[in-house]
Amino acid sequence: MTSRSAGPLSTPTRGGWARRASAVLVAIAAAVALVGPGSASAAPPPPPGPDLGPNVRIYDPSMSVADIRASVDAVYARQVDNEMGASRYTLLFKPGTYGTAADPLIVRVGYYTEVAGLGALPTDVVINGHVDVYNRCLAPDNCIALDNFWRSLSNLTINVVGLTDCRSSGNFWAASQASPMRRVNIVGGNLTLMDYCTAGPQFASGGFIADSRTGFVVNGSQQQYLVRNSQIGGWSNGVWNQVFSGVQGAPATSYPSPPYTTLDATPVSRERPFLYVDDAGTWQVRVPSATADSSGVSWANGQTPGRSVPLSDFYVARPSDSVTTINSQLARGKHLLLTPGVYDVDRSITVRRADTVVIAMGLASLTARGGAVPLVIGDVPGVVVAGLMVDAGPVNSPALVRVGTGRAATRSDAGNPTTLLDVFLRVGGPFAGRATVGLEVNSDHSLLDDIWAWRADHGQGVGWTVNPAENGVVVNGDDVTATGLFSEHFRAYNTVWNGERGRTVFYQNELPYDAPNQAAWQHDGVLGWAGYKVADSVRTHELWGGGSYIFTNVDPTIHATRGFEVPVTPGVRLHSLLTVQLGAGTLDHVVNDTGAPVSSASVGVPSTVTSFP
Repeated sequence: MTSRSAGPLSTPTRGGWARRASAVLVAIAAAVALVGPGSASAAPPPPPGPDLGPNVRIYDPSMSVADIRASVDAVYARQVDNEMGASRYTLLFKPGTYGTAADPLIVRVGYYTEVAGLGALPTDVVINGHVDVYNRCLAPDNCIALDNFWRSLSNLTINVVGLTDCRSSGNFWAASQASPMRRVNIVGGNLTLMDYCTAGPQFASGGFIADSRTGFVVNGSQQQYLVRNSQIGGWSNGVWNQVFSGVQGAPATSYPSPPYTTLDATPVSRERPFLYVDDAGTWQVRVPSATADSSGVSWANGQTPGRSVPLSDFYVARPSDSVTTINSQLARGKHLLLTPGVYDVDRSITVRRADTVVIAMGLASLTARGGAVPLVIGDVPGVVVAGLMVDAGPVNSPALVRVGTGRAATRSDAGNPTTLLDVFLRVGGPFAGRATVGLEVNSDHSLLDDIWAWRADHGQGVGWTVNPAENGVVVNGDDVTATGLFSEHFRAYNTVWNGERGRTVFYQNELPYDAPNQAAWQHDGVLGWAGYKVADSVRTHELWGGGSYIFTNVDPTIHATRGFEVPVTPGVRLHSLLTVQLGAGTLDHVVNDTGAPVSSASVGVPSTVTSFP
């Protein structure tokens, strides 16, 4: 998304949400006792932690709130406006309690910042205070969260106390794409996904929550959202496309009014691996198992099912490491942990061993050099990649991430799928880049969880011929499932699904803004390209909750024939679809030739199709 008006959203006034949030906070506060400060300061000092590089901050409950506050505030000051910068940070909290009602810990989270607890359970780390993301005020009358990308929060409890007036009404996570919240337990107050405490227009375009437990959630101006395998205490409203999959306490399906789509269980899921410190002070990585037809949080009855891998079994990489060194360590059987930073990749980092785990801290980034495909996963099952950003470089890459080579029969495993979680692909933004495809999936049974492929619409190196890229996601494998798929601004089909029996739970798309004219953006007698294409040969496919938006501001007269394009066959079924015009251009149909057009006559008002065919 970019910092433009998304049209009328029927959003409440700041005061309306604040009053409701405050009322709910009072009710919750009466029922939830303040989590008291721990006694970790009286315990013997823990063993020293691993060397995770200069941009990882590790906090211990024996540290003073003032010292922690000074540290996190310094990171925030560097990152709050660093949208296209190269700095990356991870803030880790060891098990224990931080802050009190009288002296709460307030953590504000900027770009490329990961905040995570180091407990085996989210309840092992308690922050009495807030972990907040606020609107960015690009001008006094333009305060938005539309561009609040690339940050994360995980594996801790927030007991909401502190701050004054409007900010005291909840824990604020006013973020958009690529800003996941996972394994978070929020008590004592609301979770609000909209920042209603600044000047307008307060728009937000996200987002993703998984494996979390909250009280009441204020959606507010969030245009679309996916909540997966969680437990919530209520949901305020919808705007265009709010999807709940395996969420206890979710509202029932009522699409399009309100625009809720609810699946009782998630067809296939795997939670993201996480670092934790065990009772002996040993650093471990918990690798959750894949599950089918699941709901609720994975930690409801104790530790998340899966396996623990000692951190000593990982190669801890630095940005100065060569690809040759990293590949050598992978070939020797090591897992891979990328410490925060930007890695120049002049040949593929290649994962050839089944069950390898690749974790990127602080949204560590791989930048393609010389047209390389930065990450290639071999034809093996059970590989897990989490938290990674990948940037295209100035020489065209055929893909940025390739899952399965496509040259051999894949040894896939439905019970142990290769899984990508919080993997974000980018062409342009910090600099000009070129790629044909963002993510190419050839392996059967692959699982995609919170994927954003983005051809930049703002930043540096942006233009129709400056950052060319044709497809955001191409799925060739069979039995692939996506939960939270975002693909935006690519010049041809944003997502192409060639494999059989594919499933997508929540899809969000914006068509390219910058097509110079209609002649440059059409094919085979069709105006523009659909945002989501299921190949004509496919017999079985299902999608729940999909939106495609148009904003062709370079030439507002441009049309796109349709947002979704699929074969008409009984096995291909789509649920809860919409198109929206955001101020320029016309989308003639929602799916194939079904659905009313959206145009400048109805900016921000969706055209919907409840089911197709």
